[in-house]
Amino acid sequence: MRDRPTAGLDLPPEDRAGAPVTGWTRRHWIAVADHLLASLRPYRSPLGARISPPGRGSWSGGDTDGLEGFARTAVLAAVRLAAGDEPARGRLGELADQVTAGLLAGTDPGGPERWPAVTDYSQQIVEAASLAVALHESRPWIWERLTPGQREQVAGWLGGTVGRGVRENNHVLFQAVVGEFLASVGAGHDRGEIEDRLDRIEPWYSGDGWYLDGPETRHDYRSGGPREFAVGPEAAYDAGRRFDHYNAWGFHLYPLLWARIAGERAGARAVLYRERLHRFLAQYRWLFGPDGAVLHQGRSLSYRFACLAPFWLGALDGATPLTPGQTRRLASGVLRHFTERGATDPRGLLPLGWYGEQSAAAQVYSSPGSPYAAAMGFLGLLLPAGHPVWTAPEEPLAGERADLTAALPVPGFLVHRTAADGLVRVLNHGSCYLTAPPAVERDEPHYARLAYSTRTGPVIGPEAPRIDNHLALLLPDGTATRRERIHPLAVTDRYAASWHRPLPPGGPVPGAAPPPVVSVSVPAGPWEIRVHGLRRPPGWGLREGGYALAAEAAPETVLRELPGAAVRTAPGANGPGLVSAVLGLHGWTAAEVHRREGANAFGHRCAVPLLVLPPAPAQGCDESSGRIEVVVGAVLLTGAPGAPPAPEVTVRVAGTEVRLAWPDGRELLVRPVLPWQAPVDRGPAT
Repeated sequence: MRDRPTAGLDLPPEDRAGAPVTGWTRRHWIAVADHLLASLRPYRSPLGARISPPGRGSWSGGDTDGLEGFARTAVLAAVRLAAGDEPARGRLGELADQVTAGLLAGTDPGGPERWPAVTDYSQQIVEAASLAVALHESRPWIWERLTPGQREQVAGWLGGTVGRGVRENNHVLFQAVVGEFLASVGAGHDRGEIEDRLDRIEPWYSGDGWYLDGPETRHDYRSGGPREFAVGPEAAYDAGRRFDHYNAWGFHLYPLLWARIAGERAGARAVLYRERLHRFLAQYRWLFGPDGAVLHQGRSLSYRFACLAPFWLGALDGATPLTPGQTRRLASGVLRHFTERGATDPRGLLPLGWYGEQSAAAQVYSSPGSPYAAAMGFLGLLLPAGHPVWTAPEEPLAGERADLTAALPVPGFLVHRTAADGLVRVLNHGSCYLTAPPAVERDEPHYARLAYSTRTGPVIGPEAPRIDNHLALLLPDGTATRRERIHPLAVTDRYAASWHRPLPPGGPVPGAAPPPVVSVSVPAGPWEIRVHGLRRPPGWGLREGGYALAAEAAPETVLRELPGAAVRTAPGANGPGLVSAVLGLHGWTAAEVHRREGANAFGHRCAVPLLVLPPAPAQGCDESSGRIEVVVGAVLLTGAPGAPPAPEVTVRVAGTEVRLAWPDGRELLVRPVLPWQAPVDRGPAT
């Protein structure tokens, strides 16, 4: 089904024999790549060194934004050149000439379109890595056709990255990639710096193929303008446990791209990177729906199908648990999913957003050229047309037609997938991104929520409340506490648990740290049971949100006699209709629905079902009394007709002990308190 046909995109016929799931072939990928490149032509500067699509600029300024647009699309051009001429009918020479002209104009130190010089901690270091990758993958087309003087000029600009200070996160890899390219062409470089940058990611490797995006305690942040950074021990701050799609389009992508440039020099490092990639893909594949939808969690989500890069690298390097047919099925499913849901606008551009334009979903470092990091999702075109990924019939992913609960203990995720609707939910009890100083309220909606999915996104925007998939203590004035640092307690295939401190608005008050909240999530069919243990100061209320549903038309509201509420969207441009519901099982006394406009990446109008508890009385459950309040609710997100109106689970609460019982005799005994004790998990009756 083509929900939002992309204007100007001329696709070849589907091949349901070789691609029985998606119908897409290598020619479809080439057609999309050609369309993206052609759509950018009106936004090239006169000499071609800048590509500046319209839209909100980044904090780096217009000149750097134009460089970003050029560098990222240069990667797509390089991959397209490597893919070969068919069916471009000779246009690839023109494409190579365009990239070459822009490259020379940007690196000309006295030219009118010269790129900003590389400085410490700058965005130019990021874009230099894209240029290095593009030049390596298109060597016969661009680099080898440059004169010696032109090569010296290009290497001179790229060499500005050598010796520069670099951000304490995935940016260290960009310096390694640029340095290795310079080494490969005989230009000045620092071998010690390359090795140091690769070594820097080792302490961040956390197991099962997952990397933290930098240390939990960082020592650098932007303190002012583009060149103003606080660095060193005095700049230390808690950055959180950052697990997200940067594992795909950063920590597995760039080390293996470095290895492609380094060749035999990569040696044991390349072997290690491939082993880690294999382990990562074994889990990462669970974050994609069978409809091609991608988990909507983390930052830089405008990169969209860049998340496919590690799957292609797995095929390129023989480092994947997927068969060739499964790799193509997953990758083509994702590209088709985005293409048919408005990822490109009527001009053929990739705007800041998810399906369409939604600049509120983008970070301040993102420019209109940032989404073209999606070029890394086309690395499969480096595989020749005769490779098994392109010739083997598509195959379903293992278990994609079955319900699944799968623990990802390193990032603190519990994957909850239902076969009836293909929805993938991730219950989040580990990943948190704490924004850098000088921010005071440091939670981020794409990390702080209790759950995310492939069909919903959090409520976002500068005035957005903390409301969806969030447990909030409500101050007497109605403002909500926030969930910043998440402390994992346990992740198994049956449940996940964590604790956090519910921070009130503003900065922390010395000596007044709020009592912790312990949260436990338990999948139950399409439902999730949420158990919380907490203490409330007198006069404070409580609120629990379900998933935010968004569409162009306002979601329908359904209130229930029991404490419960539901919202429903009709089938539309983003797929079949959905239902999001909450149901109070213990402690909750009321329900309501919150509505908002222009605050969700999945549609203009969104609605969130809520459970509510009025303010605690004067002798309520405060920290000094030592009493702990337990609330239990059920959260539903489903696209399947006839979903059960309530979870098939019996809940009994005695003090702080919660007993969950299933009809088949299974039981789970949970105590949502600290010190934490693992729940007692009793199997079904025999």
